[in-house]
Amino acid sequence: MSKIQNILIPIISSSIFIASCGGGSTESLTDLKSQQAELKTQLADLNAKISKLEGDSSKKFALVEASAITPAIFKTYINVQGKVDAEESVSLSSEMPGTITKINVKPGDHVSLGQVLAETDARALQQTISDLQTNYELVNLLYEKQKALWDQKIGTEVQYLQSKTQKESIEKKMSTLQEQVRMTKIISPINGTIDAVDIKLGQLTAPGMPAIRVINFNNLKVKADLAESYSSKVHKGDEVLIKFPDSNDMLTARINYSSRAINAMNRTFGVEILLNNNKEYHPNQIAILSINDYKSQKPMLSIPLNYIQKDLKGAPFILVADGTKAAKRNVILGKEYNGVVEIMDGLSESDLVIKSGYDGLNEGDAIKIKK
Repeated sequence: MSKIQNILIPIISSSIFIASCGGGSTESLTDLKSQQAELKTQLADLNAKISKLEGDSSKKFALVEASAITPAIFKTYINVQGKVDAEESVSLSSEMPGTITKINVKPGDHVSLGQVLAETDARALQQTISDLQTNYELVNLLYEKQKALWDQKIGTEVQYLQSKTQKESIEKKMSTLQEQVRMTKIISPINGTIDAVDIKLGQLTAPGMPAIRVINFNNLKVKADLAESYSSKVHKGDEVLIKFPDSNDMLTARINYSSRAINAMNRTFGVEILLNNNKEYHPNQIAILSINDYKSQKPMLSIPLNYIQKDLKGAPFILVADGTKAAKRNVILGKEYNGVVEIMDGLSESDLVIKSGYDGLNEGDAIKIKK
């Protein structure tokens, strides 16, 4: 019983009691009964209003966040780790054993194709060449005279052939010695930059021992190996995002080469992406590749996967705000990537997708959107 009822009922009862005790006229009793009826009508109206107010105050709303989704091109990526590699990177060593007598470069120097970088001791070879040169001059003179006589049909053919053979033999020996002298020099086979010098003056060296490393930093690339299962999804020209964790740098490029051969040992195939020269990259630097393997034909709606719910039949649906109530939208899902799913059908741009507060919320429940 309400407070108003508690107040009005005693008043009505008191009025009746006074009328009965007073022994008044019939007219007075009629007036009192009329007042009683009027007060009862007022009481009924007040009770109705109180019930309505109590019902409204007990009504509950779920507080949610909701907003419209803007369409955008949906992309998925294949993530793989690669590394920076130099198209032209050579580690040079001496082709002849010997002692280092000259070092003509230092790390950081720019060098050209054919430039002599270092030399080993070639004095013994030079001396041998000098001795042969003296003999060659004599042998060549004898050959020229013998040839002149033979042209005049003077002398024998044997004498002519002997002088010619001696001359050619010394020429071959000199050519061999000159090649050996060349092999005592470490020569750059490319245009590039000296990255390391691992030799010192007076140091003994031999073929195969690291001496000088030259790298052409103008032709760097990123290389990576992908699993065989991606071979039908990755092609030359595909967009790729390259992140360099060490330098916190990122760039967008395109695949320059995608191998068609599968490595029989690890079932992978290789891809290469050429780098530009606008920034400084380092050979063997770690790179994270995100290769774009899917791109929607037009802007699509996409939402986080945790917005998706499933009914008893396993069909996916999304809750949206329809005025002051939650409404259900059955949806068809597309590609998924990085916790986001593409919505193929069932949702429109005008729908206000409930982004928080949907736990325990059912279709038709009263809601209130947070401002």
